[in-house]
Amino acid sequence: MIATLITLTVLFIAATLIPIVRKSHWVIRVFDFPRVQLCTLGASLLIWQIFILSDKPNIFYVLPVLTLCAIIWHLLWILPYTRCWPTEVKAASKHSELDEITILNTNVLMTNHNAKALIELIKTHKPDIIVTLESDRWWEDALKGITKRYPYRVNCPLDNLYGMHVFSALPISDERIEFLVEQYVPSIHASFTLKNGVKLQAHFLHPAPPSPSENTYSSERDAELIVVAKKIAKSKQPILVSGDLNDVAWSYTTRLFRKISGLLDPRIGRGMFNTFHTKYWFARWPLDHMFHSEHFTLHKITRLACIGSDHFPLLTTLVYEPKSQDSHVDADKEDKETADHLTQKESVTTHDVPKPSTQ
Repeated sequence: MIATLITLTVLFIAATLIPIVRKSHWVIRVFDFPRVQLCTLGASLLIWQIFILSDKPNIFYVLPVLTLCAIIWHLLWILPYTRCWPTEVKAASKHSELDEITILNTNVLMTNHNAKALIELIKTHKPDIIVTLESDRWWEDALKGITKRYPYRVNCPLDNLYGMHVFSALPISDERIEFLVEQYVPSIHASFTLKNGVKLQAHFLHPAPPSPSENTYSSERDAELIVVAKKIAKSKQPILVSGDLNDVAWSYTTRLFRKISGLLDPRIGRGMFNTFHTKYWFARWPLDHMFHSEHFTLHKITRLACIGSDHFPLLTTLVYEPKSQDSHVDADKEDKETADHLTQKESVTTHDVPKPSTQ
């Protein structure tokens, strides 16, 4: 029994320490994800250790001490995404509907053809902007019925799981489709005119994940996030960044993105809003994100019902209140050096792709 406890403790400590290694191989980066699950397993292990070791020599108590330290380390990463933490984005005060903007971000899963479920959500919630990820030509055709309400569109249908569409009830300008790091992984960038006349700069991303079936390393994903962060870092415009980043909210890379960009995360102090995976309640993570500049407060953020995809849709309503926010996570010298290293390591270019279109 003691040998089993020692083995489990060593494995738990190893799973805790591996993400500290700043290597981009997927085998290492995958341990950024299950911090909640590891906390739960660690708590169970700690209880077992205390029960089994209660009458053993004091030397064995190093096991629960190490386990407790590891649990605390995981909690330091995930607690900001619980109600135990102060909110980073203020709740909206009384405001005009003209100052609101509602964004629906949904990874539809290209092989999922339940467009009816998504259309029903759109009819119910009436978002101003809809962003679909993994949407191909089939999805583009299936959503033609919403174009009367959403006359402004940016279409990039692809059959490689990285297609992307933006549908907007708000006027769009300066729209462009860019391939910042990988040739067939697009991002959409555009300006939107809010109902109050203010111009908003928006960036919609879906970088490829580090995995054995996609990219062996996370460097491409990380570089795309930091390229966008650097572009918007000195902007004085209202900004939002949304999409499936294939990274958890508490990872080092996502935190670095927030530091470099200066954007805020409305989930901090409110919850994780885990959007992936719809079928496995015990293995869910916040992969779909909404970040915004200090020009906005939060009216609501909601994870919506499943539409047949492996991701839940994320609905966010922001309110334009430019003088109400004054805090974000600042980047220090080490952060900036890391960001420079990530973007220099990758060849950051813009590529063409067959048949992207704007309407």
